[in-house]
Amino acid sequence: MRITEIYHSIQGESTYVGLPCVFVRLTGCSLRCSWCDTTYAFHGGTDMTIDHICEQVRSYDTALVEITGGEPLDQADVFPLVQRLCNEEYEVLIETSGAIDITPLDTRAHVIMDVKCPASNMAKFIYWGNLNSIQLKDEVKFVLADRADYDWAVAVIADYGLGSRCPILFSPAFGILEPHVLSDWVLQDRLKVRVQLQLHKYIWDPQAQGV
Repeated sequence: MRITEIYHSIQGESTYVGLPCVFVRLTGCSLRCSWCDTTYAFHGGTDMTIDHICEQVRSYDTALVEITGGEPLDQADVFPLVQRLCNEEYEVLIETSGAIDITPLDTRAHVIMDVKCPASNMAKFIYWGNLNSIQLKDEVKFVLADRADYDWAVAVIADYGLGSRCPILFSPAFGILEPHVLSDWVLQDRLKVRVQLQLHKYIWDPQAQGV
């Protein structure tokens, strides 16, 4: 597999925010979101076997592991990697763009699926069938850049009945949408979602890698 980095940090997003976590960042992504903050993972990386990856993960002695990218599901070997980590009794999170079918993933893993809003310029690549496969253990995330994104996300939640099916995360695009503005919209609409910030960008430099 092509790996950009493996590192130990604080989980900055999702309902697992604040917990120590080992991140395995795979190289490559077929999407080009307008607000992407990990463009360095599009190219390069190092070839590693699943055995080598698991060895590095074990070295951190941390039970929570996130597989991310780029887009991790672009690499076919991610599926046996997830299975292996689940077999080793890690709690495994998969951060995915939602453009690729999630059903081949080990059902023990927790999918955190990013539904691409219009301002990302990538909404046309959404694999909508994934929203029918989401389970209570999974999470759906919307990164919002403006009010149009917000209204679009609210409509998607209603259309797919997501409110009663899994946790929903609303994240303001960093440096584009002010968190207090998004929070006001959510409160005004009595929306049952979790407003989340990227905690790691407030702990460390927002441009820092490996955190």
